[in-house]
Amino acid sequence: MSDGQTHRPFKPAAREADFAAHPTPTAQTEHPAYRLAFQDHDFLLREELRPVRFQLELLKPELLLTEAGIASTFVFYGSARIPAPEEVAALEAAADTPERKAVVARLAAKARYYEEARRLAHLASCEPCADGQDRHYVVCSGGGPSIMEAANRGAHEAGGISVGLNVVLPHEQLPNAFVTPGLSFQFHYFALRKMHFLMRARAVAVFPGGFGTFDELFELLTLVQTGKMAAIPILLFGREFWERVVNFEALAEEGVIAHADLKLFHFVETAEEAWAHVCEHGAPAEVLMAK
Repeated sequence: MSDGQTHRPFKPAAREADFAAHPTPTAQTEHPAYRLAFQDHDFLLREELRPVRFQLELLKPELLLTEAGIASTFVFYGSARIPAPEEVAALEAAADTPERKAVVARLAAKARYYEEARRLAHLASCEPCADGQDRHYVVCSGGGPSIMEAANRGAHEAGGISVGLNVVLPHEQLPNAFVTPGLSFQFHYFALRKMHFLMRARAVAVFPGGFGTFDELFELLTLVQTGKMAAIPILLFGREFWERVVNFEALAEEGVIAHADLKLFHFVETAEEAWAHVCEHGAPAEVLMAK
């Protein structure tokens, strides 16, 4: 066909589904058993259908990212609690106990990382398409607030697109306003979300964060350490923070990792330093995860 699409003799599922959704009412057609399987939410949410839901959460973002021409991404991990510089004053004013004031002071000191993430995303988003079509170093974050917002914001301010990978949480976390709407995804399964973080990753910037950031960082390090994923630039922002909360040297001294594993990541302090390292040691623009 002239539009490049394959001719198929069957009627499109979308048209059939619309027709099937409005059957002539009878005892049979009104029973849930009569619904088309892919229109039956109760059926799709059954325990036995978990493998199908896995596949759907893998496939939907994959198709849309491919259609958007995204060949590689620059992934940003980091806390959802670090304030933007303009939010510090309000946060300090709300601190009503000495303990809370101490915590807020430490968070306020990290507000500079919001700006570093924003600038780094801006730099990455100015990277031209290698062949005029495929997009590389497309900013990808968890789609939420704080460091995630800063990353999407920097890309937006550079006139670029960016990806947001939200996950359903007990307290709703809306996508931040800077994620490209057509590249804003929601996941039920953390595992599938984490796969999409890394399937196109060409570089990863990791800012100070908590359990979620640690989970993502150490899984990434494990994938590279074990050869399941090709080595890419892994940039840890804030040596002082990371060496305070994780004694990497002690892990090597205890023999539970090799000293060579300490070279899997690189400490940086500024966006410019991080981007220079990416440009010097950038990984090939190809799918890097083990197939």
